[in-house]
Amino acid sequence: MGLSTHVLDTMHGCPAAGMQVTLYATEGDAATLIKRLTLNHEGRTDAPLFDNASLRTGTYRLTFDVAAYFKARGVALPEPNFLGRVHLDFGIAHADQHYHVPLLVSPWSYSTYRGS
Repeated sequence: MGLSTHVLDTMHGCPAAGMQVTLYATEGDAATLIKRLTLNHEGRTDAPLFDNASLRTGTYRLTFDVAAYFKARGVALPEPNFLGRVHLDFGIAHADQHYHVPLLVSPWSYSTYRGS
């Protein structure tokens, strides 16, 4: 399976359909863009971010455009937003395993974990 993600909108109790997500490879403070995508109606990507053949050990960052998503849903957010973008930095130690990086998010909080 490689690398996958999905986002659940905990404010509305639904998948975060339409949220913009960006994947980077990181090395120290440097980040190299790998891909940008929009989550589907299930709050997931249409395909793995990396399949088994292309996943490599290393460090990565997923950036989720939380404020834009909630604004598009009609949520009145203060300026500045409490959460604008959520950046999750994580490591891939075993490229032969599946890494799933979900995000549970509201305009004021988020949580993540290594899923299955």
